[in-house]
Amino acid sequence: MRRWLLGFVLTVTLGGCASMAPPAPAEPATGNVPGSVVEVLDESMALLMESGYVIRHADADLGRVEAILGRWPGYRVRLEVQPAERGSRVEMTALRGGYPLPPDLLEPWLMTLRSRLGSGL
Repeated sequence: MRRWLLGFVLTVTLGGCASMAPPAPAEPATGNVPGSVVEVLDESMALLMESGYVIRHADADLGRVEAILGRWPGYRVRLEVQPAERGSRVEMTALRGGYPLPPDLLEPWLMTLRSRLGSGL
């Protein structure tokens, strides 16, 4: 009886761990903005820092920025910028507590970036 109970508990415990699926990959919010890749990266970092984010990695050659916000539940933002016709193309993904944020929540941030770059700030 004891062996059966131990086997049952072990099976249920391992089955519960196997059923926890990892979060789906983050879908990026994308958009074109005026300015070169370096200008977009600089303005993006300024905008993130104004919002309290800490820039963890930034590489102008690769066109990438990664930033984190330390308050609960923990936010991580990643930007990829590539040259495009009439400006640059931005792809932004964000995680909250390890789970991806939907792209529509990132759109206001992209609109602010576009506005700041367009106004010459």
